[in-house]
Amino acid sequence: MTRIISSVLLILIFFPILFLGGNAYAILMTIIGLMGLFELLHIREKKREFPFLIKIFAYLLTAFFILSNHQTKAFIYQLDYRVMSFIMFALLTPLVLINDQKKYNVSDSLFLIGSVLFIGLSFNLLILTRNMGLYYALYLFIITIITDTFAYFVGKMVGKHPLSSKISPKKTVEGLIGGVVMATILSTIFYITTIDPNISLLKIGAVSLFLALIGQLGDLVFSSIKRYFEQKDFSSIIPGHGGILDRLDSMIFVILAFIVVLSIL
Repeated sequence: MTRIISSVLLILIFFPILFLGGNAYAILMTIIGLMGLFELLHIREKKREFPFLIKIFAYLLTAFFILSNHQTKAFIYQLDYRVMSFIMFALLTPLVLINDQKKYNVSDSLFLIGSVLFIGLSFNLLILTRNMGLYYALYLFIITIITDTFAYFVGKMVGKHPLSSKISPKKTVEGLIGGVVMATILSTIFYITTIDPNISLLKIGAVSLFLALIGQLGDLVFSSIKRYFEQKDFSSIIPGHGGILDRLDSMIFVILAFIVVLSIL
């Protein structure tokens, strides 16, 4: 029941802002992205904490990255190397300034750089995709939601063969197939009826299938991260669901893959 109530509340809060778009959506994505960064840093700090000021720098850099070119509607993402260089400079320089391996070392620095770039790029692309059009964003959300939903129910009803017992014991091959097939069918129908009725059925079907599979890969990758740090969830911020990254793991990988295949559509 807690899981259902949380899901309803999330839908009531998120989708009106998604439909609204613009600055409201950009701000929401920035907030969610920063929460995701907090979860990544928090799970890493189970072993050892980062210096407080450097964490503040990481949050500021992530927010800046997420909001960079957030008003563009271009179909081609233009990477600003100045942003990348500044992030690396800002998080590598403290190695010299602190000069204490026990407080801040190269492993800490690289983890922060990777986290900032990963979260910053992912949520920036979520904003960019919405700027391209509401239906593009809905298309991607349909893929992730349908895949996850049907993978869960099909796996629970008929699942017998573990998909990856060491990473995610509850996931099954049957669940994966059920989720991917349903997501491919429904998202393909949605794309043809709302975005481009003239597109090749084979082309959009193949792209939808690919993105559905990538979404499940993302789920497994984030599960692997949790297993490495011996955590069940990234956080407990969403009752019954876990953390932000527990809910958006598939979507993050889907948005990254979508930009790669966008030129095909």
